[in-house]
Amino acid sequence: MRLGLFDARVPRYTSYPTAPQFAGGVDAEQFGDWVRAIPVGAAISLYVHVPFCRRLCWFCACRTQGISSDTPLRRYLDGLKTEIRLLKAQLTPGVRLSRLHWGGGTPTLLPAAMISELAEAIFDAVPMGDHAEFSVEIDPNEIDEARLTALAAAGMNRASVGVQDFDPEIQTTIGRDQSYEVTHDAIAAIRARGVASLNADILYGLPHQTTARIAESVQKLLSLSADRVALYGYAHVPWMARRQLMIPTGAIPRPEERLALFETARKLFKRDGYREIGIDHFARPEDGLAVAQSMGRLRRNFQGYTDDTAEVLLGLGASSISRFPQGYAQNASATGAYLKAAQARGFATHRGHAFIDEDRLRGRIIEALMCDFRVSTEEIVERFAIDRGRLSEMFSNAAKAFPGMLDISDEGLAIPPRARPLTRMIARCFDAYDLSKDRHSSAI
Repeated sequence: MRLGLFDARVPRYTSYPTAPQFAGGVDAEQFGDWVRAIPVGAAISLYVHVPFCRRLCWFCACRTQGISSDTPLRRYLDGLKTEIRLLKAQLTPGVRLSRLHWGGGTPTLLPAAMISELAEAIFDAVPMGDHAEFSVEIDPNEIDEARLTALAAAGMNRASVGVQDFDPEIQTTIGRDQSYEVTHDAIAAIRARGVASLNADILYGLPHQTTARIAESVQKLLSLSADRVALYGYAHVPWMARRQLMIPTGAIPRPEERLALFETARKLFKRDGYREIGIDHFARPEDGLAVAQSMGRLRRNFQGYTDDTAEVLLGLGASSISRFPQGYAQNASATGAYLKAAQARGFATHRGHAFIDEDRLRGRIIEALMCDFRVSTEEIVERFAIDRGRLSEMFSNAAKAFPGMLDISDEGLAIPPRARPLTRMIARCFDAYDLSKDRHSSAI
């Protein structure tokens, strides 16, 4: 079952259109209009980006910068607070948070006092709603008792811990030394503060990784009892993240080996009772992701899979992306440009995409494939008033591109288990944008 799987580079489809299609047509004024259009009393999500790390891991392709002191953190926090105050002034009454997520970079670089200061500013602008979730990405190498206590006091009820791999040689090769013991102790400290929900990330396709090594790392991760796990494929994109030039390309597994690594980890998670969520997540049956999947309300956003149903996701900080019913808006990527906009007391939006033509239709089809491996004809026809014949033609064109791999019926289009490694490639069939100049990650 190749069909180009081992050669293709395709989007991860955490948005549609994907970020490379964003352009300068969406500015700060447009962003403000979209914020003011949020309905009174709406539930929204909020993402806060902290683009700093004490050390830069070589495998990482996120937009981050290394710092050796807390001085840049103070300036950045002041910029965030200015953006939050401006946002508060634009929001309609009664808006509440359904989800709050701090990501990076390394949000836990913030000292305890700054953690409390940031949380207070956010909740002053947008209070948490009932049953809301506040999650934070935690680096076990960059956390202590004071910062954990501050996070718990602020209301953190879900923590996300990056593991990548526990093998010492692999860790050294990717510039991420993090022992099992350090990770274990950090998770124990998190749980001791009453944080019941825990996410963990692990990577496949790393240099020097073998099926035996990833099996050992997964077994160690299983002993930490995470509620959900993201099993991401390492994206080697040195043209975008120059730090990846430090990684020896000859040690990176071939595409066929990447598939074997994924399958090894996948089988271990399932054997331990995790449910498979979409293309790369696993969750305990009682976790919100598994519940959302069983109820048909699993969603996909820039953090991967989510059970959040809010129509608006506001992104704060440098490079953050906001999602509205009208389109996407992204802040200036460079920290300096972001802070300059904040100091001018204006929103930092510098590009985005306002939905046109069939964007919402195609975006929903792609999301349904990525989340549920199927598209319901009835749902699409009812929501988007598309002609059944036109939708059937779209399904048929995808089936022709992947002969024998898709099931088409009166109910809709489905990807059977044998074809699910091809999901991102199948989703691309419904992408109307020119992807020829974009350099995406491997399809597997």
